[in-house]
Order: sequence, then structure tokens, then C-alpha cells
Amino acid sequence: MNLFRTKSIEQSIADSGEKGRTLKRSLTTWDLMIMGVAVAVGAGIFSVGAQAAAFNAGPAVTVSFVLAAITCALAIMCYAEFATAIPVAGSAYVFTYATMGELLAWIIGWNLILELLMAGAVIAKFWGVYLSDLFAVLNLDVPSQVNVLGVTLYWGPLVIVAIFTAILVLGTKLSARVNNIFTIIKIAIVLFVIVVGFFYVNGENYAPFVPAAEPAAEAAGSWTTQPFLSFLSGATPAMYGFTGIISGAALVFFAFIGFDVVATSAEEVKDPQKTLPRGIFGGLALVTVLYILVTLAVTGMVSYQELAATESPSLATAFQLVGADWAAGIISVGSLIGLTTVIMVLLMGLARVIFAMSRDGLMPRGLSRTSAKRSTPARTQILCGVVVALLAGFTEVELLAEMINIGTLSAFVTVSLGILVLRKKRPDLKPSFRVPFGKVIPILSALLCTYLMLNLATVTWVFFAIWLVIGFAIYFAYGQRHSRLAGSGAGEPDREEVRTGS
Repeated sequence: MNLFRTKSIEQSIADSGEKGRTLKRSLTTWDLMIMGVAVAVGAGIFSVGAQAAAFNAGPAVTVSFVLAAITCALAIMCYAEFATAIPVAGSAYVFTYATMGELLAWIIGWNLILELLMAGAVIAKFWGVYLSDLFAVLNLDVPSQVNVLGVTLYWGPLVIVAIFTAILVLGTKLSARVNNIFTIIKIAIVLFVIVVGFFYVNGENYAPFVPAAEPAAEAAGSWTTQPFLSFLSGATPAMYGFTGIISGAALVFFAFIGFDVVATSAEEVKDPQKTLPRGIFGGLALVTVLYILVTLAVTGMVSYQELAATESPSLATAFQLVGADWAAGIISVGSLIGLTTVIMVLLMGLARVIFAMSRDGLMPRGLSRTSAKRSTPARTQILCGVVVALLAGFTEVELLAEMINIGTLSAFVTVSLGILVLRKKRPDLKPSFRVPFGKVIPILSALLCTYLMLNLATVTWVFFAIWLVIGFAIYFAYGQRHSRLAGSGAGEPDREEVRTGS
């Protein structure tokens, strides 16, 4: 049993052309850039900044966003180098398989599934909530949930997931066009809200820019909600000050998860060596600017202390506190449209990760079959849609929202370190994009991502450990025995191919 066997880059690229398991290259730089913006600019742009300002960093939440963006940018550089060297579906899973071996590749793939599955379900659930808010603004009495045989069903998530699953099955290019339209609309709404918000800004609300640190009484009362680093060190959890800025960065990092999803589409990109870096970095730059403008507006409109006094602070809260209640309707529409495109991109990313893992035999090979007409993994896309819809429609999945961050950050750490391994193992490779400054940026990226992981709640680490145990069990029970590398080579036909004659 060789748990650290690696799959060569040449074999990964060759497998992307395997008959019946091939994706169509149809995405452009613009499509990728909009995809990143689509998944990063959701309803969170109207809430996460206000929450981090209220309970973590005060006006210095802007610094939290900058730190999170820098951390993401460092990791995304590593993704870009990998993606131009290995332009196939699977993102961090494929990159890890080529550098650190099969077992770790499985775990990273498993963590990507965690990230994308939880994100898709949580955001679909919130889509239903914002739909109800919109109905309320329009004075329409439409319940967000119904009782089915004694079970509570949130119908909104089921509807939106079903619609976008169908669009994704019909083709990647079609879904990109739909995504482009919705994303442009929501960017326009965000810019409108920002501009109006700046008319209410009072410079006095920015002082003190970095509020003095104070104990976070709620977190101190329960080990589960403490940052894991505080739990390990025994330090008293704090809000505001330097600690608050870092905690805020760990919280708002959720805003930047979309860019590793973009890398999963590498196999469907035209001229990936040029398109991928441009699309990823262009999208990241636009998202960073939008989030900084939103946080400057919300912390300038009202004091962070006023925000902290409310139950669930958001940009809408800031407008209400300055007497601009009319903005609630616009923000509700913006949130709904914002979440719509996020769900679609996450569903696509989830299907592509499972597609890549199944093509290697670590999951049932049938899941990597693509339709002959549209070259999409239709059965896998439908399966992902069903699971996400059930989680969002029947469970309180939003309680596990931080699992999204830890899944993303764990993949970022591995990809950052994987660049160092790739360069040592394959000095002959000349990817079109190369991370500058030698080893400095990959190591710094890994350290920053690890530090942000340690600032997530302790209970998140507990659930993460459980997820990993389940992942190890599945790998040893199925994956390592059915891996295509377990035979004479990655190109050896499997049982399904022998039966079908493919």
C-alpha cells in the first residue's frame, strides 16, 4: 500500500482527454473574472463587514479585509502557478496529487467537498431567508417554510438549487452567460448602495479607528466559541485591538472563498496559461475594492458601538439607524441577486471536484461520465444539486457556516506548500505564471492561512476533525483500493470500462 504515490502532470493532462470523461473548453478571461466576483460578492457584502466591525475590529475592519485579501492573493498566486502547469479540473486536489501523494490529495479533495457543499447549502438557505425578506418588503404574506409530514421544509433553497442545477447540466457556457448577467446587475446595486451610503458618512464615526481591546465576554464563557488559538494558549478571548483585527480577518475571509472555485474550472478554460491568471487576479482586485468601499461606508455612517448594540448588524441596519429605511428594499433585492450567482458557481465547483476524484478512481468512476452532447458531468451535477438542496431545505445547516472557512484555508495551506514541492520535483516545468520572490510567498501564504485557521472557533475544529475521520474511513474502505494508480498505471482500464467496452 503506497499512500504517497503521485500522479504525474503528464498523466493528469492525458486523462483530461479520456473519451466520455472530457470537459469542453469554452470559458474566457471575462467569464473567469465574473465567476470569481459572482461567488465572492453575495449577500455577505451587505452583512459580514458590519458584523466584523461591530464585534471584532470596529472601523479597523477595513484593515481586516485588506489582510484577508492579501492572504487570499498570496495563496491564489500559488493556485495560478499550479493551474497554468496543470490545467485540468480538480484544483487543489489535482495539485496535491501531483506533489504530495494520493492520501493527502484525497484529504484535500475531501476538504474541498466540505467547503463547497457547506457553502452551497448555507447560501441556498440564506437565499430563502432573503426571498422572505423581499416578500415582506413587498407586503406579500408568503411563508418561507412549510410542513411536510411533520417535517419542516424550507422551499426557497430547493427551488433555486433545482433551477441552477438544470442550467449547469445544459452547459458551462450557458451557465457563464446567466452568471455574467446576474453579476453585472448585483455589482450595479452594490455600487449604488455604496454611493448613497457615503452621503451619510460622519468622519467622527471613524474614531477611534482601532478601538481599545476588551474581553469578549460571550466567547470566554464557552470553550466552543473561543478562537482555537485562545483555547490552546489559555488566553482570554478579546474583541477590538490587534486581536480583533485578526479575528475579523478570519471571519471576513469567507468573502474570498470564490477564487479557489475558479481554479476548479481550469479544464473548461480557453488558453488557460493566459486566461486563468488574468481572470483570477482581475476578479480578486474588483472584489477587494468593493468590500473595502462597503466597510468604509458602513463604519462611517454609524458608530461601531451602535452596530454592536443591534442583534444582527448589517448594511441595512446602518441605513435604518440614519433614517434611510427605503434602502432596505434595495438591499434585499441586492442580497437576493447576489446569492443567486454564488449558488450556481459553488454547485459547479463541487461537481468538478467530485468529477476529478472519480476520474482517478478514488470515488466511483461512474461519477466522471460526461454527456456526449454538452460535455458536462450531468449525473454528478444532479447528485450535487440533490444533496445541497436536501441539506438546505431540511436542516439548520447555517450553524456549520465556519466549516466553509476551515475547508478553504486547509486547501490554501497545502497548495502553498505544494508549489515548493513542485519546483523541486519538476524544475523542467515552465508555467506561464510563476509566483515571484522564490520561496518567500508560498511559505508566507501557508503561515498566514494557518494563523487564520487557528483563529476560527474551537467547535469548528472539532467538527473538522470528525469530517477528516470520516474522510480517512472512506479512503481506506474504497479509495485506495479503487485508485487507478493502484493498478499497473493511471491509464489501466477499470472494471466499468471493461464492462461497457469504452
